[in-house]
Amino acid sequence: MKVFVTGATGFIGSALVNELLHAGHQVLGLVRSKEGEKAIKALGAEACFGDLTDLNSLRKGAEQADGLVHTAFNHDDFTVLQESCENDRRIIEAFGDVFAGDGRPMVITSALGLLPRGRVVYESDQAVAGPNPRIATEQAADAVAARGVNISVVRLAPTVHGEGDHGFVPMLIGIARQKGISVYQDESPNYWPAVHRLDAARLYRLALEKAVTAGIRYHASAEQGIAFQEITAAIGRGLNIPVTGKTKEEAARHFGSFAHFAAMDVQASSEETQRVLGWQPAGPDLIRDIETVYFKS
Repeated sequence: MKVFVTGATGFIGSALVNELLHAGHQVLGLVRSKEGEKAIKALGAEACFGDLTDLNSLRKGAEQADGLVHTAFNHDDFTVLQESCENDRRIIEAFGDVFAGDGRPMVITSALGLLPRGRVVYESDQAVAGPNPRIATEQAADAVAARGVNISVVRLAPTVHGEGDHGFVPMLIGIARQKGISVYQDESPNYWPAVHRLDAARLYRLALEKAVTAGIRYHASAEQGIAFQEITAAIGRGLNIPVTGKTKEEAARHFGSFAHFAAMDVQASSEETQRVLGWQPAGPDLIRDIETVYFKS
């Protein structure tokens, strides 16, 4: 099928483009610039010019496709997170306008951090309202599914790791390097699930191809939950700096605008995802990646 991919030149999106092409699909990738066009063509895909704030350009790309995978999201500035989440709602609704009632598969991206804390969470668990406004994405998915769109949701782990990562782990490394100390909260342990980018890309492809049930959720978590202390310890070893536990309040001051994410406590099962899609994660685990990839000279 011909697949429209947003975020096609990004960390996950570029891996997905390769995954789709190797599986025999055609890819139309959203780009914003001539540099993006050059990058997407180098992968062997076709470019579609547009922008996440230009809904008409997104509809135009969707209209040309047999299926759609939406991986793009503005992670650049946490101060505009609310605005970015509401824009994601509008994007999903716009895609729904194009795909309503015709059976074409559409896969969108949500986050495991939206789920309840303090226990293992499953694909059947509902996102909960809280300080993370990303719940707008799942609300939009449900609204679009109710209109007859063949939509599925991939809930990404907070740590999608691998070479070229510029997400949460590099942010943690940057904070630790700047402050000369790698910090975890010592009052109670918290956990992050994780998945390698190539495993995540394969999950997206399988979700698109199988299109099992409208509104279904999948969990992109190869590792159910890694103690945050272990992550910060690996960062401490990589930077050769002290690793220290702090109180909740001290940790919040240390991490600043990243404090909410550093305090995430999510353990996410992907057993149902693996069963339904036949997805078998094969990439290296997070700690190994931190030790072998993130501190290359």
